[in-house]
Amino acid sequence: MASDAQLVQEALRARDHAYVPYSRFSVGAALLDAQGAIWHGCNIENAAYTPTNCAERTAFFKAVSEGSTDFVAIAVVGGAAGRPATRWCAPCGVCRQVMQEFCDPETFRVILGRSPDDLRVMLLKDMLPDGFGPQDLRQAFEEEGTVS
Repeated sequence: MASDAQLVQEALRARDHAYVPYSRFSVGAALLDAQGAIWHGCNIENAAYTPTNCAERTAFFKAVSEGSTDFVAIAVVGGAAGRPATRWCAPCGVCRQVMQEFCDPETFRVILGRSPDDLRVMLLKDMLPDGFGPQDLRQAFEEEGTVS
């Protein structure tokens, strides 16, 4: 299983592929699944802005589209394109909601990196307190007796 530092290194690699002609702010993500596979993602911008996709969601959607749905951690690195990361780059609210959909907030680790030697680790539950997820829908239907 990859270490936190290795995941940050993989996120740095993914960041090199970011398509950011408008913001020039590149982000890379490395998503670790329970089988030890690492799924890479980068942010991909679009002139219309709305179709722009974040690095974290790119990694999740690649993994899920290939059949992986059990995740352990994600590393995220971002900053001015072509320059070393100098600040923490936390996932946006939409990305946090995608994480909530596929991960256990009590155990899923979010690693913010500037380099493999300079990183912060937190749990999803601390980044998205009282998040709404699949468990809320299941519970609502169970209370109504519409789901067995």
